Amino acid sequence: MDAPVLDVVNVPTISGYSNVEDIEGYQHLVDELSLKIEELEQRMIEVEQFNSSTSKKQLKASKGNSNAKDKDKEKHIPGLKKQQQEASKREAAAAKRMHDLMRQFGTILSQITRHKWAWPFMQPVDVEGLGLHDYYEVIDKPMDFSTIKNQMEANDGTGYKNVRQICGDVRLVFKNAMKYNEERSNVHVMAKTLLKKFEEKWLQFLPKVIEEEKRREEEEAEAQMNIQLVYEAAHAKMARDINNELHELDLHLEELREMVVRKCRKISVEDKRKLGASLTKLSPEDLGKALEIVAQNNPGFQATAEETESTLWRLKFFVKGALEVQGKSSCSASLGGNNNSTDNAINNNNNDDDNINNNIKRKREISNAIAKAVKKKSKKPTS
Repeated sequence: MDAPVLDVVNVPTISGYSNVEDIEGYQHLVDELSLKIEELEQRMIEVEQFNSSTSKKQLKASKGNSNAKDKDKEKHIPGLKKQQQEASKREAAAAKRMHDLMRQFGTILSQITRHKWAWPFMQPVDVEGLGLHDYYEVIDKPMDFSTIKNQMEANDGTGYKNVRQICGDVRLVFKNAMKYNEERSNVHVMAKTLLKKFEEKWLQFLPKVIEEEKRREEEEAEAQMNIQLVYEAAHAKMARDINNELHELDLHLEELREMVVRKCRKISVEDKRKLGASLTKLSPEDLGKALEIVAQNNPGFQATAEETESTLWRLKFFVKGALEVQGKSSCSASLGGNNNSTDNAINNNNNDDDNINNNIKRKREISNAIAKAVKKKSKKPTS
């Protein structure tokens, strides 16, 4: 997303070409401007992709799963690095608070393990020594307090991440014993009694856990929102930059087109007849634009021969482009059928991007028209 700003301001002007016979000079300018348009189109695609990547799901994925290319682009987004650093600090603080909660939970664990009936559950079940040949068929995940303690003290990343994980394993210790041993057996009764005591203490401790979980959820939501705002601001800036570059490019295209039109061959009678016929096919809106073209340089509609010739060429270019757009619109409408309402809704949500795409399309049509006019002129001697 950190594509270099196009230097459309420094595109060579046509003032250096004194006559229409310098075809190579005109063609060079047309090629350069066409290249600029292609670059802007590519940047517009990147802006659209960039904008779509701001969903919460993708923002979460971007924390650890972004590829090298995406990370390289993110380096150049103003404010993103700062937000990511702040999010990392919040995560570290939350991890420390959760560690403190687990330490407090250790007090409850100590009370349970010091109970006189806790001894059967302190170490892993001696399956072979006790001859419990069917133990692993009945119990899917064996658990004991020594294993829980080791995981609580682990510093290699394999330990518990939150209090609820420890709570789940404590319950598993007692439920395994109750599941494997008959209801009237001593071990079953001991496990059931200790589980009840543990649940009572857990209910007293639970509000602290819920409070921390809620706080962490709010902080994560705030961090995601801040990062999303940074992405949206970057997208808006890129869209503005492209619009500014399009405006500069528009000026150069207009200058080149006007010069070519003035120096092109005179429009023939046949061309005038075809132009008149084409004008009748325009939509009311396009016909109004055609009249604006006539009135732009000749407000009183009393132009000199040179101005009239220039206006006719401008009309010819405009009418050709307008009819092509009308033809494409008619084709799209016939294919779209009942999807028009859906398309309109989508278009209303993407006005900014559509305006940029329309500008790019209009500039390409002008550039193509210029190229064709220059090519026709190169086949005839200068008058």
